[in-house]
Amino acid sequence: MAITEVGVYAHLSPADVDALGLELDAIRRDIVARRGARDAAYIRRTIALQRGLDLTSRLVIALSRGKVGWALATAGLAVAKSIENMELGHNVCHGQWDWMNDPEIHSGTWEWDMAGLSSQWRYSHNFRHHMYTNVIGMDDDIGFGVMRVTRDQPWRPRLLLQPLQNLMLAGLFEWGIALHDLYSERDRVSTPAGKTAETRAFLKKVGRQVGKDYLLFPALSGRRWRRTLAANTAANVVRNLWAYVVIFCGHFPDGAEKFEPTVVEAESKAQWYLRQMLGTANFDAGPVLAFLSGNLCYQIEHHLFPDLPSNRYAEISHRVRALCDEYDLPYTTGPLLRQYLLTLRTIHKLALPDDFLIAGSDDAPETGSEKKFHGHNECGNSDAGSSGRRGLRSALRAVAAHSTPAGRRKADMCRSEPVALPVSARDPEAAGCVCRTAI
Repeated sequence: MAITEVGVYAHLSPADVDALGLELDAIRRDIVARRGARDAAYIRRTIALQRGLDLTSRLVIALSRGKVGWALATAGLAVAKSIENMELGHNVCHGQWDWMNDPEIHSGTWEWDMAGLSSQWRYSHNFRHHMYTNVIGMDDDIGFGVMRVTRDQPWRPRLLLQPLQNLMLAGLFEWGIALHDLYSERDRVSTPAGKTAETRAFLKKVGRQVGKDYLLFPALSGRRWRRTLAANTAANVVRNLWAYVVIFCGHFPDGAEKFEPTVVEAESKAQWYLRQMLGTANFDAGPVLAFLSGNLCYQIEHHLFPDLPSNRYAEISHRVRALCDEYDLPYTTGPLLRQYLLTLRTIHKLALPDDFLIAGSDDAPETGSEKKFHGHNECGNSDAGSSGRRGLRSALRAVAAHSTPAGRRKADMCRSEPVALPVSARDPEAAGCVCRTAI
């Protein structure tokens, strides 16, 4: 099973969770108070850079004669499309720049350069995904309805083809997201007429997108239309692959936890913050890689503050890391290649029936629950947060240490020691956790 009580899993008392929420609220207030001309200049420079790169690349594709010029221009077009997709389209549609009151850079008017409608994406992504991040049965982005990425999802024979489905989704990512958003929007609309209207709007957007990339621009190239068609196709595939890698590395590597629907019942803002921290993952990136990923290398910070300007996520990340140290929480990150390989491992192994898997849904690398800590304690583990709290990070290390022969001997010795009560005041027996805590 997935996590049923976020605070219990995190080994934080209700007071600690509330205090963490107040500190995150303070970060938000600080960024909101300081955003201004610097941020507005950043997004306008980004738009100018993207449009200039797009135009230059298309001109070189149409006018160059050699393969080298074509390859460089196609790469430039792929970069321009990636910037438009993530640093612009994704972040603008989150409302990160609505405070500027510029109708050109507003979530309600921006239409991005990909197959899906931005209006349909905003409901599926901004609401269903960000409000119910990694909640089983409520967040449709868990595997996007076509893949199994947690053992909480039932296995079906068709999942044997999951590795192949993953490859197809990577290359056709914009189309997978477009259909995913359409189905989500049709589920929301209650009348047949409304469903038909959403489908028609989707088909119109597809027609415009296909016409632009695969008909209009090749036609403008005259006799060299094949070069332009090949370049547009290649650039779209590269953009799709890159967006797929960025999104999957932020949601499906080890450490991105899953949750039962009960966690959102009477969920406070502080508990929502904590769920975002536990349910997402970052990857390490410098300024260039961060920019090319739409600053979604900071997926934890993005899920905490989805409507704050993306150029602020780097500075926010230092403060979030400090809070993780203070509350002894893991800050899930790692090199991009490592995060992607962990994601691939999950996708490939969960294509198999559960009988072929070793760990259960309480202690698997890709998901866990409070039960994974049952019978373990930290036995004097001095590794704790800067405030002296012993939270989830120490608890995970204690479980990992217990899995070694020396750790099991030490745990056997510690079982005779008294331990603190579980942090859950609501249902201590159900928590199944006797880890030593700060209370």
